[in-house]
Amino acid sequence: MIRAVKSKPFNQIFSLYNHYYLLRRRFRSFTLSGSLDPQVDIRDNSPIDSTRPVIYFMNHSSWWDGLLLYHAARQTSRGDHYVMMEEQQLQQYAFFRKLGAYSINKESASGIRTSLQYTSELLNSGKRVWIFPQGEILHQEARPIQFRPGIGLLLRRSPNAIAVPVTLCHGMVQHDLPEISMWAGSPVVEDWKMWKSEEIASRLGSLLEKQLDDHRSELIRMGQGSLPDALPLIRHVRSTSEKYDAARKRVNR
Repeated sequence: MIRAVKSKPFNQIFSLYNHYYLLRRRFRSFTLSGSLDPQVDIRDNSPIDSTRPVIYFMNHSSWWDGLLLYHAARQTSRGDHYVMMEEQQLQQYAFFRKLGAYSINKESASGIRTSLQYTSELLNSGKRVWIFPQGEILHQEARPIQFRPGIGLLLRRSPNAIAVPVTLCHGMVQHDLPEISMWAGSPVVEDWKMWKSEEIASRLGSLLEKQLDDHRSELIRMGQGSLPDALPLIRHVRSTSEKYDAARKRVNR
């Protein structure tokens, strides 16, 4: 297993490169609805201790997902974030270790155990961990959303952890550049030891599927690439059509 080796100087440089060179050149907009920092336990409206560990579970529908969640966390969250990444990918892009990525080898039972143990250590020390429980990149319309039992094992090992569903919708609507909408749903707070690992995985998979369906339906209803009152995470980038319209106005003056 490849462990994360965070570097503050590298993070500062890479976050600028990711923001201004990668994301702003590829996407017209990237917005966040909801909060990555859990605030309230919806069961009784009690405040959530900001030091509690968090597992973010997200649909995985593009190569960009890791860079998008990294940017969202850097821009909006106070927590110390890590992300689980396929070992082959992390070997190819080893610099992600400096950003908080660590590996899992799905082809090795001992490798899976080691990665889950490392994740538990991160959570039990108050860190925040992002995982893709589907286990592979799948089209965002693929249904049903089925989780592997690893997320259940993690929550049972770290029963104080909060689970936050995060959905990403990619699409092109009014413009020629894709627009990205991220939605952080309500935090899930439970006594995880009362549930079997498979039950947790099934329940959270169904929850994420419903949130993703609702997310998509609202974007379709609005005919836009972002939800109402969403927070912009990159500065608005003009599409080709907008540049053309602006140039035509200058010519016609």
